[in-house]
Amino acid sequence: MIKYLGSKRRLVPVLGSLLQASGARTALDLFTGTTRVAQEFKRRGAHVIAVDLATYSEVFGRCWIEADADGFDHDGLADALRYLNGLRGRAGYFTEAFCIRARYVQPFNGERIDAIRDAIESDYRGTDLYPVLLTSLILAADRVDSTTGLQMAYLKAWSERSYKPVQLTAPTLIPGTGRAIRGDALDLVGELAAVDLAYVDPPYNQHRYFTNYHVWETLVRWDAPEPYGIAMKRIDSRDDATRSVFNSRRQMPVALQRIVDDLQCQVLVLSYNNESWLTREELIDMCRARGAVEVLDFDSRRYVGAQIGVHNPAGDRVGVVGSLRNVEHLVIAGERTMVSRMAAQAGRLPLPSPVAAGAGRARAVRSAR
Repeated sequence: MIKYLGSKRRLVPVLGSLLQASGARTALDLFTGTTRVAQEFKRRGAHVIAVDLATYSEVFGRCWIEADADGFDHDGLADALRYLNGLRGRAGYFTEAFCIRARYVQPFNGERIDAIRDAIESDYRGTDLYPVLLTSLILAADRVDSTTGLQMAYLKAWSERSYKPVQLTAPTLIPGTGRAIRGDALDLVGELAAVDLAYVDPPYNQHRYFTNYHVWETLVRWDAPEPYGIAMKRIDSRDDATRSVFNSRRQMPVALQRIVDDLQCQVLVLSYNNESWLTREELIDMCRARGAVEVLDFDSRRYVGAQIGVHNPAGDRVGVVGSLRNVEHLVIAGERTMVSRMAAQAGRLPLPSPVAAGAGRARAVRSAR
């Protein structure tokens, strides 16, 4: 399972249930990230539009949302994976930047990644296999990396999994149809087709996905950018064009209000949490113009970085661990009968565990406005 900040892994069953209870046949996943929620919507039978600004997210969308498992060339994919897995390593930009000058994966795996990525570019660009093979490579690299999930810093010592050889496997494709769109949510919101259900999961703070996952961005673009810093970030990380208003405390509320107001959908589902810039009441007020509003609150464990981020690169403790839990809000807004039905359906689910299996259930609190 791919490591990703802000992943809705624990809430995916709830979100899928909300879609099903709404009766939606078309859905939008704005700020889709790794497309985890969009995949669930597609599995539930909806035609899904997945939108994100990240290049790697577009590749995930073309793999899991656009590709139809029922009509895909699985034999061709198997042949391609056998060929790529058989390539000998060859050191290139990736090895130098992310294995020698930084510590994303070990050099022997970096050499394999260099060779495989070159072959994908030369042999498969322009084919239906291209985004699926790129997704397979990102997943394979993620399985042998030496990070806690973020690519802004690396573990002081090589992780145990980093000693395993990188191995491409076939991503599990999903039957059905969908569309992946790369672009800024604010630029696209007025142009997107009307859908039955829109799911919005904006960034919650100043931390940028472009820098947190810069290795994936470079692996997909394959443009050998000038790197800088201990993490070997892309030089364009310093450009204003790679910054989002959703990472600005001052600009974010206005931008999110515009998204909420301009989306063409029968029902809106908005994710947020209690450690971010908008309060629960502000979220309710923001969505009130769309009709009835209900909120589901989920007690959840914070990302692992909250526990290790109190240490400096040398491993010395420089801070104090804060709260290890937060509350995830799901705000549902739309026609009253539909919203009530969706919230009631979610309330009947066995809720996702906030920690390891057997450690208890998440607490959901439902309220209406």
